[in-house]
Amino acid sequence: MGTVSPTRIRLDRIEAAAAAIDPVFLRTPQFECEALGDVLGGRVTLKVETLNPIRSFKGRGASLFIAREAPDGPLVCASAGNFGQAMAYACARRDVRLIVYASERANALKVERMRALGAEVRLEGDDFDAAKIAAKRFAAERGVRMVEDALEPATAEGAGTIALELIAGASDFDAVLVPLGNGALLAGIATVLAAHRPDVRVVAVQSRGAPAMIESLRSGRLVVGERIDTIADGIGVRIPIPEALADLDGLVDETILVEESSIVAGMQLIHRHAGVVAEPSAAVGVAALLEAPQRYAGAHVVTIICGGNLTHDQAREWLFDPHEAVASA
Repeated sequence: MGTVSPTRIRLDRIEAAAAAIDPVFLRTPQFECEALGDVLGGRVTLKVETLNPIRSFKGRGASLFIAREAPDGPLVCASAGNFGQAMAYACARRDVRLIVYASERANALKVERMRALGAEVRLEGDDFDAAKIAAKRFAAERGVRMVEDALEPATAEGAGTIALELIAGASDFDAVLVPLGNGALLAGIATVLAAHRPDVRVVAVQSRGAPAMIESLRSGRLVVGERIDTIADGIGVRIPIPEALADLDGLVDETILVEESSIVAGMQLIHRHAGVVAEPSAAVGVAALLEAPQRYAGAHVVTIICGGNLTHDQAREWLFDPHEAVASA
């Protein structure tokens, strides 16, 4: 992997972040799943970020942001659901009012949980980026601070603590497959690995139905998508953040786009062999291994199970293979 390029994301702040992050989001399980590795033709370690009150990694960055900034006025953000939950959780503990803009098509469970955690949720637009435009407009009109995931360095630096835990617990892995949304998760992890484990390949994975970030990284210019078409709502980005792209410069060794069918198959494999519920965004790493098993044959790879928020209907539709159910009846 290349040298660390100068970015807004600082290693020293990542290394100090654990002291400020709510402990409920730290020291998450990581384990080699032999059964999954047998299916995929290599060694597979899972870093599971779902066993916390919001069932995603976003709590690391959100709680770090709130701890650093200590806001006393209202905040606004946009979210597909997980960042909004994280911000709602952190804001509730500081008695800070939060307004979250989400798409009219947002995951109903995530919307319900954001409201239950105390956020005011406003649904607007057909996708996450449309909701974010509405949030920015509201923030500008009302003079309210907008907290933008991946634009605020704390969101990436909080996520970077995942990599610190990873290298402390598993020293022999060859590659890390990271779901790529707005880029905070990837930027934080890649910054740590570039400094501490430059031999490890950093692989960004995204759905073919929402490829704007990877197309931007591949072309070296900002690529804006006309629309997204993916079940992986947590990484369904249509309009990349220029600063977040710059944060990734020189830190990504490989980019992979995966099919929707592979994402569903990955979710089923994770559930079947690891007993972990992964939402679509969290399964793209396994999907990449499924689509090209020869790519990392015999290697030890890590992937981040970054979220596990599924509605009842989604779990019923995606986690259980109907052909298996018939066969076992």
